[in-house]
Amino acid sequence: MENYRKARTVELPCPPPFTGLPPDTPEVKVKDGSKIRNLMGFAIGRMESEAARHILFSGTSKAVAKTISCVEILKRRVKGLHQLTRLLYRHIEEQWEPLVPEAGLDTLTVKRNVPAIWVLLSKDPLDTAEPGYQAPGCFDTLWAQAVKEEAGQQGQRRKRQGGGGGGRGKGGKSSTPSRGGRKEALERPQSRDAPQE
Repeated sequence: MENYRKARTVELPCPPPFTGLPPDTPEVKVKDGSKIRNLMGFAIGRMESEAARHILFSGTSKAVAKTISCVEILKRRVKGLHQLTRLLYRHIEEQWEPLVPEAGLDTLTVKRNVPAIWVLLSKDPLDTAEPGYQAPGCFDTLWAQAVKEEAGQQGQRRKRQGGGGGGRGKGGKSSTPSRGGRKEALERPQSRDAPQE
């Protein structure tokens, strides 16, 4: 591929995997270069109004993580949102053109499947039997569980390392040189030609 350059990337249309959505449902398409502040300004403005009942987020490839961040920020700002998540692959076509057209190389079309995420947030209750459903307020319990597990792991590390001692070796003396020793080493710069001790 060193003789080619990417001319353009075309994402083939992919309808949302959620059925029965109103046609005026706002959709936030998150791109890799999108600024979260701009995306959230739009999403929060829509969901804080009484008219909007749903919002749809989608992201592809490198934008998947940013899409999840946007969803979590919105759920913290607008309480009581139900969530449905779908993971799938989107089809992308890349057009590659030769760097030197006179070389007789053809234009290439590369078809790829890249991971994508779709997240539906709703003020109205959703079907709890659907795969990927998350009830409002679940993140609080998840955070509490993560903090509890982390605290338990830290306690186990302390027990394994043993208490007290402050990292001293045998004989109770510190293994690091004294301050005077460091100062002497700093005050005696050695030239490159001096023999090493």
